[in-house]
Amino acid sequence: MVHSKIFARNRALGYVSNHIPLLTRYILRKKEHLIVTCIGRAFHTYGCKHFTLLTVSGLHPDDITAMATDTFHVYTASANNVYAWRRGTDLKHTYKGHKGPVHLLLPFGAHLLSVDEISNVIVWDIKEETMLLELNFSNTIFKITAMMHPNTYMNKILFGSKQGQLQLWNIKKAKMIYTFKGWGSSITALEQAPALDVAAIGLQNGKIILHNLKYDESIFDLMQDWGSVVSISFRTDGQPIMATGSPDGHIVFWNLEQRTMENQITQVHGAAVTGLKYIPNEPMLVSSSDDNSLKLWIFDTTGGAGRLLRIREGHAEPPRLVRFYGNDGNYLLTTGGDSSLRLFSTVTEILNKSLGKASFNRKASKRKSRLEEDTLIMPPIIDLSAEVTREKEWCNVAAIHFDLPVVSTWSTYLQKMGELKLVPERFQKNRNQNVTATSLYITKCGNFVVIGYSTGHVDRFNIQSGIHRASYGDEKCAHKGAVRGVMVDDLMQTVMTAGQDKLIKFWDFKPKEDMTDARTIMKLKQSVQWIRYHNESSLVAMCLENYNIVLLDLDTRKIVRCFEGHMAPVTDACFNPDSRWLITASMDCTIRTWDIPSSHMIDIFEVTEPCVSLHFSPTGEFLVTAHLGSLGVFLWSNRILFSHVSLKAINEDDIVPEVELPGTSMDTEKLNEDNDVVAVEPDYVSPEQLDAALITMSAVAQTRWQNLLDIDIIKQRNKPKQALKVSESAPFFLPTIPSLDLRFDFSNVKVNQNSEQVHTNPTLEDFTLFSRSLQSTATTDDFSDVVEKLKTMSASAIDFEIQSLSMDEALSMSLLMQFIKMIHYMMQRQTDFELSQAYLAVFLKWHSRTLIEKDTLRDYMRVLQEIQKKNWHILRDKLFYNISVVQSLKKM
Repeated sequence: MVHSKIFARNRALGYVSNHIPLLTRYILRKKEHLIVTCIGRAFHTYGCKHFTLLTVSGLHPDDITAMATDTFHVYTASANNVYAWRRGTDLKHTYKGHKGPVHLLLPFGAHLLSVDEISNVIVWDIKEETMLLELNFSNTIFKITAMMHPNTYMNKILFGSKQGQLQLWNIKKAKMIYTFKGWGSSITALEQAPALDVAAIGLQNGKIILHNLKYDESIFDLMQDWGSVVSISFRTDGQPIMATGSPDGHIVFWNLEQRTMENQITQVHGAAVTGLKYIPNEPMLVSSSDDNSLKLWIFDTTGGAGRLLRIREGHAEPPRLVRFYGNDGNYLLTTGGDSSLRLFSTVTEILNKSLGKASFNRKASKRKSRLEEDTLIMPPIIDLSAEVTREKEWCNVAAIHFDLPVVSTWSTYLQKMGELKLVPERFQKNRNQNVTATSLYITKCGNFVVIGYSTGHVDRFNIQSGIHRASYGDEKCAHKGAVRGVMVDDLMQTVMTAGQDKLIKFWDFKPKEDMTDARTIMKLKQSVQWIRYHNESSLVAMCLENYNIVLLDLDTRKIVRCFEGHMAPVTDACFNPDSRWLITASMDCTIRTWDIPSSHMIDIFEVTEPCVSLHFSPTGEFLVTAHLGSLGVFLWSNRILFSHVSLKAINEDDIVPEVELPGTSMDTEKLNEDNDVVAVEPDYVSPEQLDAALITMSAVAQTRWQNLLDIDIIKQRNKPKQALKVSESAPFFLPTIPSLDLRFDFSNVKVNQNSEQVHTNPTLEDFTLFSRSLQSTATTDDFSDVVEKLKTMSASAIDFEIQSLSMDEALSMSLLMQFIKMIHYMMQRQTDFELSQAYLAVFLKWHSRTLIEKDTLRDYMRVLQEIQKKNWHILRDKLFYNISVVQSLKKM
């Protein structure tokens, strides 16, 4: 097995861009500009009008190292190979031949130039996938860092180097035409200016040189104060503006006519502006960065300053916590190392929302200059609790921050951080204490939040007003040591707290003044690390120091399950919607699924990076995971919803499958069909009888036997008010067999007119098909076929067949006897118990007088009575035994 039995890779969310510069394309048929960004092993294509994600490419074998585009293709480099894609999804060409990783690409008419890390240049024929030319440069003398094709320079390519020099080559003749000495600094960017023969050259020292290539003269130079020039782009809608990007995330706009800085936008991105492109003939600029964001700026103001028009962004640092929000499973609440809180939509990326970064003073942080470092940013969120009940009225999310006693509040409806910061007065007076909030819970009513602290205190606040409402325990603390988990039952009667002191305590939600300790206290053998709860059940999962997970039943307040198997710290756990499964993740890179009723592990798979957080969709459709070092969150589909899966227990000796993380498109499954194929498991067929000492029920639907005794009442109720009108031109009708499925009776059809005529006993001509079958068992006593025919009949048909057993006086005795023997046959085999009882009840209803009058029938009924008592005693004993076991378990 090379996959998880239960979970199938679906897709990744939250990836937008990385350090590879973005690309822009114009699609004439759609009359729309497209934006292409790299996200690692795949690339995204966005529409410029609405920033909608149009396509996601297939996965490359390794991370993409370079991208380029022309009218027909998007070219990508991965490791030593180059690929050409059509429509963003269809792989058309593959170019192999480089001996090192490719880091530069340039389409050039019908050719493609690629440069690898050892500065080997290869010219490819795009259509034929053949190598036309190879140029070898030495990294010690001329290491290629940038290249461009000057406009109107036929077959000419300009190469820039780390040493600062430039070389102009004729690709057709494989000849160097000219060498530019450079300016004593590494060349980081090359861009064709709107003017002919002029190129913009960005240097490592921050200089931008506007250089005339024809005369080898610098027209003028500019100096960027924010470090090296990472990217350059020219505005082409008639305005003489050039934009440059810096490593600090700033964009500077230069007026080429006045040769001065026109404007600047600071802190555009949280990392280097690696991609910068003006939309051709439009006053719009697209920027991308390694901070996982893509932004579209429009310049439509009188002062010429740009404003943010559209944005797509994810977490700049890996997510630490992920939880489904709401009851429909359409949104995810995620927190990351960048101190931000985000809502991701599982339906469409257009609905993704950012609630902002946590700040000690949100308003003061907004007033800060973008050039100043924001010292008011709070540490990352490590835990949160959310409730949808009062989301439109006040803050409905409470969050714990790393190494802080302050709990922040957030509103998902207003999509921002709240004004209130929850902290007890005892900690406000003495701020030198090393106190941190360790756990929290928002009640189901959405009014209160219960918070546990590292000092052992537990406090309750009103989340609307921020007023402190109650403390649990005496003046010292509720626990000796840190509080590792708190929760409140749905009826808000009991508060449960779990501490580092190995104690589980249950408190009244409204503590009495004379009560200084908990109402109930449980002692564990190991200290609790964290707890996870299921709102609709009474189960609480607690992770212990020895990596074991125990389940606590809140109704009985006893440990009911213990799951062992993880070999490293357990990072997170969650229940599925019906609380039959517990899914756990550990630093040993495994994700395990435990079946709670049977206490067995039913699924396990290993991922490339440890899972730090996971949660199950309220609809049971998805499992979402966040992994160490990954900027996205990953959705896994529940196979149970669309295929048959055997949930038998997994042995410890079984091989653990290694599963790759999902890609950003569900189509990525096609590229790895061999690695993620669901093994076809044979359907389990239950034997007709499990054990001779058991009574077996049938698999027949209840509607076919449950209403047999009331069939007269049902017929009277369903009787039509008006008589049915027969069509005058009605065709002939074929006789049918009484059954739920339409089947014709061809038993009396003559196959060959010339064949010898078969004479039938006239006494059998009025018999029904069932009566004939029953009469044929007089010599064999094999009633299996007769019972199967009864199972296919409807309730009214069965009632009619049993009534018709006494239709013919000559053969009624034998038919009645055979029917009794059939019931005896069913009871003796101890199968179809409910059917035999129902058929016997209808039989007694219609033929009881005949049974009393006939001695033969009456004597055989006594035999039937004995086996009826025997079966009932077996069934009664089993029921009483099961009831006793359940009652005994409830008292434990």
